[in-house]
Amino acid sequence: MNKSLNIASCLITALLLATFSAGCNQGSDSDAAPPSANSTAATSNASTANNSATKDISGSYTISGQNEGGGGDYLGELTVTKRDEVYQFSWKSGQKTYDGVGVQAGNSVGVSFTEGSDGKGCGVILYTIKPDGNLDGKSGYWGVNEAETESATRTSGTDLEGSYDIKGTNTGGKSYEGKLNVKKQGAGYGFEWNTGNTLKGFGIRGANTAAVGIGGAKCGFVGYDVQPDGSLEGKWGSAGSPEVGTEVARKK
Repeated sequence: MNKSLNIASCLITALLLATFSAGCNQGSDSDAAPPSANSTAATSNASTANNSATKDISGSYTISGQNEGGGGDYLGELTVTKRDEVYQFSWKSGQKTYDGVGVQAGNSVGVSFTEGSDGKGCGVILYTIKPDGNLDGKSGYWGVNEAETESATRTSGTDLEGSYDIKGTNTGGKSYEGKLNVKKQGAGYGFEWNTGNTLKGFGIRGANTAAVGIGGAKCGFVGYDVQPDGSLEGKWGSAGSPEVGTEVARKK
């Protein structure tokens, strides 16, 4: 990611400082996840597709990309570290560093990040879009090693836009139900969850996935596709982005 985007102040409404320990075992801020009875984490049961065998993407990468809106090219390095059920993503580009949390479902990866040495407060939800329009989601929150899941049943709308009934179980084992509304916004989609409290996120759609960043104005998002050679091809941005940036990460 490149400073020319002014990521620290405006890249990063969607897609929240403590040190990311080797075990990544801190608790996450309640703002960082869709609300529920016990915490604001969005969870539920994932589909077979989300639980299918996936290739471990941890490792060191070289990156090349282009900033949002044609704002210039950038180069850098990316380290992806396995943290039990989630991944820690750490970028360095020029004099800037960025850190975030990622989850994987099949060959798709969703990441939420912010500028600095840790990604505290940022969360990501990676939805798989099913043929019937329903969504299976897998979520991760910076500082928490466990991934969570959510199911969303569309009640109205077409394509990704529309209203959904959601069900989930948070990290404390408490189940919740609520509503999700998805609306086209800029180059992506705005997401709003309501399970008694309201949380907003922003993300971008892939062929059959949507990667959504949550955590407020400082958290951006990336949606990657894992290629056969192990490289990652991604699109990234922030809430309301009129255009998105692109990035390719190749294993060293």
